[in-house]
Amino acid sequence: MEDDGQRQLGGNPDWMSRLPEELLDVPLWNLAIPGSHDSMSFCLDVSSPVLRSEPCVLKVFDRLFPCWTRPCVYRWATTQQSVLSDQCDLGIRFLDLRIAMKPRGGSKLFFAHGIYTVMTVKEALDELATWLDAHPKEIVIISCSHFESLNDEDHVHLVEFIITLFGKKLCSSQDTPTLRSCWSGGQQVVVSYGNQQMVLQHPELWPGIPYWYADSPNPKKVIAYLEEQRHRGRPAGFYVSGLNLTEDTPYVLLHPLQSLRRMTMRALSLLLRWASEQRPGWREADGVNILCCDFVGASQFCSLVIGLNYDLLGEASALAGASCSEVTGCCHSNWTADPTSKKSKYS
Repeated sequence: MEDDGQRQLGGNPDWMSRLPEELLDVPLWNLAIPGSHDSMSFCLDVSSPVLRSEPCVLKVFDRLFPCWTRPCVYRWATTQQSVLSDQCDLGIRFLDLRIAMKPRGGSKLFFAHGIYTVMTVKEALDELATWLDAHPKEIVIISCSHFESLNDEDHVHLVEFIITLFGKKLCSSQDTPTLRSCWSGGQQVVVSYGNQQMVLQHPELWPGIPYWYADSPNPKKVIAYLEEQRHRGRPAGFYVSGLNLTEDTPYVLLHPLQSLRRMTMRALSLLLRWASEQRPGWREADGVNILCCDFVGASQFCSLVIGLNYDLLGEASALAGASCSEVTGCCHSNWTADPTSKKSKYS
């Protein structure tokens, strides 16, 4: 499976532009969209300290035994292995960006998951902007969240950078984006920003996107949790179903030579089987939208999720005419602004 996945790099770089005509007027939150969980964890810096928000026991271990703690956290916090442009070539259209201010890192912003990244936010988003220029009919959803150690001024500078970088490519939060409407306006980027103050000040920013995940290392419990949530009814607008497994800090410290990748590979077939049985859209209140996975290049995950959209062809005309309120009973302007209401250290 792993070798097949690596050969898949570049396999779905323009899948949105190739969807059937019947799907071009469907709101993006009614399509099935592949996403990568903790998208920037491929470049974690094994020499960096653990985050200030980590449990006290982990910070104590990091001060006493950094040469043991940091490689351990690195193995358990790494969820992806490819740069953003390669992830987009695979077909990923939702990017989970956990932003942080690194201690003694100056004014530069980085990403973080347990520890900090080598790559800066500017470098990563510049790379994404270049990829979008080469693929003018692809739309990417960026979820900016967590904001470890950022102050108000940092938020202002980050939002200014995002708006300047993407400019007219940004989809307004006041719109109902479809492929056709985005193409007609040259829009390619939906930016979800997990800071309510910034969202209220900038119509270019969307509220935080709800992210469902089970906070469990057991794939059966992950599926059971997603099923339970699904039967309660989907949120309005965009939302994420997380196929990612999660271990707690004690387990990580007690298993320093194991890794999240090994655990994920053992569970992947079961998780993907569940994903293959889902349907996007609004016909039922439990239709999936964004599906996120770890190690997206190690399987046919992207192709599988993209393929779910073809199940919509028989109902596409009704989908195109359905407003967000008809789908869920409320408007996307009422979404929660906190996508991390259920937290986990290595989620």
